[in-house]
Amino acid sequence: MTTVAPRVVPRGPTGVAMLGTLWKLGRDRLGLMRSAAETYGDAVRLGPGRGLHFFNHPDHAKHVLADNSQNYHKGIGLMHARRALGDGLLTSEGGLWREQRRVIQPVFQARRIAQQAGIVAEEAGRLVDRLETHAGGEPVDMMREMTGLTLGVLGRTLLDADLSGFRSLGSAFEAMQDQAMFEMASMNLVPMWVPLPQQMRFRRARRELEEIVDELAARRRSRPGHEDHDDALSRLLESTRREADPAVGRRRLHDELTTLLLAGHETTASTLGWTFHLLDRHPQVWERVRAEAVAVLGDRPPTYEDLPRLTYIGMVLSEAMRLYPPVWMLSRRAQEADEVGGYRVPAGTDVLICPYTLHRHRAYWDDPDRFDPERFSPSASADRPRYAYVPFGAGPRFCVGNHLGLMEAVFVVAMVSRRLRLHTPDGHRVVPEPMLSLRIRGGLPMTVRALT
Repeated sequence: MTTVAPRVVPRGPTGVAMLGTLWKLGRDRLGLMRSAAETYGDAVRLGPGRGLHFFNHPDHAKHVLADNSQNYHKGIGLMHARRALGDGLLTSEGGLWREQRRVIQPVFQARRIAQQAGIVAEEAGRLVDRLETHAGGEPVDMMREMTGLTLGVLGRTLLDADLSGFRSLGSAFEAMQDQAMFEMASMNLVPMWVPLPQQMRFRRARRELEEIVDELAARRRSRPGHEDHDDALSRLLESTRREADPAVGRRRLHDELTTLLLAGHETTASTLGWTFHLLDRHPQVWERVRAEAVAVLGDRPPTYEDLPRLTYIGMVLSEAMRLYPPVWMLSRRAQEADEVGGYRVPAGTDVLICPYTLHRHRAYWDDPDRFDPERFSPSASADRPRYAYVPFGAGPRFCVGNHLGLMEAVFVVAMVSRRLRLHTPDGHRVVPEPMLSLRIRGGLPMTVRALT
């Protein structure tokens, strides 16, 4: 048990201001976190009772996410989202989480990721070909294209399956995220049977996802020699098959595979969407990206060995994830009383680490709202605290698929930029939507121009 001295309670809103804070938690989450950090500093108490503590310093993030991570389980948001998502890798705890991580971890080893580079390049090439058919025509929704791309990569690299026939996957996952955020805002107080429109959409989506999981499992089991496969799907099938109760095994398979499908495509799709938006707004950066892609690749597909040579594209993606981190909020709940940066955290307190605001902390980022990939040059990054930048989380629950996602994003940006120029139509406003990931609200329409 952690020994705690009676230390300072963080400042924060009181009275009517606190009611406004709780309202904004459901309505304007990004605005709330930015204004709280600007008004009260690096440690803020946002709620009554034990409170909701928001910490916004690299040392705080290091303590909660890594140094004392065993004391902090999943908190507000993902805890409430469990009713929508079940007990997959995002929401599970303790022994179940450790078993799930043990089962899935080998699929993401560097050796395996390198072996998948050809598949990723092939899918990215298909994306470029599809986009090129829209050249000179009406805008294409890049978020829909990015979702299709990342699901295609996920299916072929992790499941050895073609997901293109499951056209409802994208909309089903949107309904899942909407319900998860509703569960957070309502604190699980609205029964699932209440026929609200979004709850009805969620129930339909859950049925669709259960049917997709069942079909993927049935297809794999029907393949000769399926026992010899060692991809994510085979590992999940074998792990859940060992459950004494078949119903429990089927539930686990659904929860874990649904979570893999959601987490395995959503964050990379969001990162690519924001990157193409930022490149459109900064043509001088786009020109440098294209020059690097042409110089390194010429007209051939990228390979795993090209990754360290596409350095500027990597910097661009890092800066896009700084401004718009795919995992914009990390919530935890203290199991025992603790002390974070000299502030007392009672047992049961919900604790928030917000990459969106941490990545804009003026002590570590000059002119933090400006898009500047040079921040991630070796010289500029040398003295920056490790936990000032946490786009994939940190500690034991660091994103297991980050290397595959980064390879995918680098390949896509390189291959699109050398052949196409993308523009958002004049007057279109791009608005962030903080769900489980930081999405672009309503999609990202962009016109396509082919380059000679």
